[in-house]
Amino acid sequence: MLLIAVTTPKGQRTEEECTINSCTIGKSDENRIMLQGWTVGRSHATIHRRKEGVYVEDHRSSAGTKINGDKVSGEYGPLKPGDKITICDYVLEVLDLEEETEPVATEAAPAANSSAPAVESETSEDKTRAEIAETLAVLKHLHQQLIKQMDLRRVDVNRQNEEELRANTLAMLEEIVAQDKTIPAHFDRKMLVKRVLDEVVGLGPLEDLIADDGVSEIMVNSFDEIFIERKGQLQKSSITFTSNQAVLSAIERIVTPIGRRIDESSPMVDARLKDGSRVNAVIPPLALKGANITIRKFSKKKMVGQDLVNFGSMTPVMLNFLKTVVEEKANIIISGGTGSGKTTLLNVMSSYIPKDERIVTVEDAAELQLSQPNLVGLESRPPNAEGKGMVSIRDLVKNCLRMRPDRIVVGECRGGEALDMLTAMNTGHDGSLTTAHANTPRDCLARIEVMVMMAGMDLPIRAIREQIASAVRFIVQQNRFACGTRKITHITEVTGMEGDIIQLQDIYLYKREGFGPDGKVRGQHVATGQIPEFYEELQSRGLEIDFSMFDAKDKRL
Repeated sequence: MLLIAVTTPKGQRTEEECTINSCTIGKSDENRIMLQGWTVGRSHATIHRRKEGVYVEDHRSSAGTKINGDKVSGEYGPLKPGDKITICDYVLEVLDLEEETEPVATEAAPAANSSAPAVESETSEDKTRAEIAETLAVLKHLHQQLIKQMDLRRVDVNRQNEEELRANTLAMLEEIVAQDKTIPAHFDRKMLVKRVLDEVVGLGPLEDLIADDGVSEIMVNSFDEIFIERKGQLQKSSITFTSNQAVLSAIERIVTPIGRRIDESSPMVDARLKDGSRVNAVIPPLALKGANITIRKFSKKKMVGQDLVNFGSMTPVMLNFLKTVVEEKANIIISGGTGSGKTTLLNVMSSYIPKDERIVTVEDAAELQLSQPNLVGLESRPPNAEGKGMVSIRDLVKNCLRMRPDRIVVGECRGGEALDMLTAMNTGHDGSLTTAHANTPRDCLARIEVMVMMAGMDLPIRAIREQIASAVRFIVQQNRFACGTRKITHITEVTGMEGDIIQLQDIYLYKREGFGPDGKVRGQHVATGQIPEFYEELQSRGLEIDFSMFDAKDKRL
């Protein structure tokens, strides 16, 4: 942990406790310590605690970071007791440095004793590396033996379905392992058979990670470097592929069944697994460290609104509000950063579309899991080897207008399809939903403007804003905080134009209150007291509306 004293420019002193060994500093609300001022960077600096001591890393901010009055570049440390960190007019001091420096001995005998654990740790690390190398060598050996046996027996894998291939390969591997006398006695034979089988007919070591419900994201940087996200935090996995070719084979087994391809002429691909999990793969020459894979897993259990309430992403009142605006055909954009949970929220909100309406979904790689009976799913297609046959998201959005949809759900707007989406929203397809990458509702509007310009229509900016103001009714902002927590931070209504500016009013907000003892962000969702104009329209149509849900006096929803 880190205990840091912060003195403001006005002399007010507070103490911030960080329960993890890394504390970010800046003016963005994603930082552990937030500082105010136009010269403070969004992510200005980070304080790290390591075995050697505490270090300060400056993130190349324009104002810079000073230690005891001297400007530092990059990383500085280890800090000594009493060192002052100056960021603009704020002064910070790490208070618990003494605890970390006590074990460092000043006399010869204690110093010798204190170095012993370090040597032991180093030896243990070398031992672990040796074990991994030995395991990889055995796995490669078994893989080669399997290929030889298949060649000798002239096994035609193309004529076997997946179940037959797995069963025949398993029998052959068990026979090879039973007869091979070169395998060291301490190895688990069943483990070796499973790992080679997974790599030959499955996704290799990724099979176990995909089956692990606690893992939400898998990142293969190279064949011997795999990271995972567990409970919102990144960590390095101990498992590896046997070679770069094994990673390429896993990618091929992912993309081939869905009609995608990856090769040197098309070295990037978006795909999906059988359970709908999103996959992105990049191979050399674009990937410098070797082929890499990023898998964003989908929960095996289909998420519902109550699950998001239980996770603290929103409150029951907010869920009821979103359910109502979806049912009453408000056009909604879900905004957020990468990995913030936009697609999950889109899935939940789309489930509230009435079953008697016709829905057309448009996606790059099919991820939505809707259960309505009158549903048509469309998926874009990349160009073939000759560079022909490409069908873009924009082509699909245009086409779905001819399919008599009541609702159009676009997985994500990234380019010129934003113009076609706005056109659909403005021409009778109320209740449409989509997502976009942005940090705030206001940023979302600016991003939509840019995406409309990408359509190449050369429209004046006022015309674009008028289209947005008349088409979009609500923006739901979903954020992922540094601790891994995902929350809806804004539900904002678009109320029209005033001059050249699109007017917004926040209905619900998430107010941060710092971090809890577990390092997780702490705060509460509050109503701003603003009554949505959309609800006033519903009341004028004769619907019974409970306006108490917008009462700002009841802070906790």
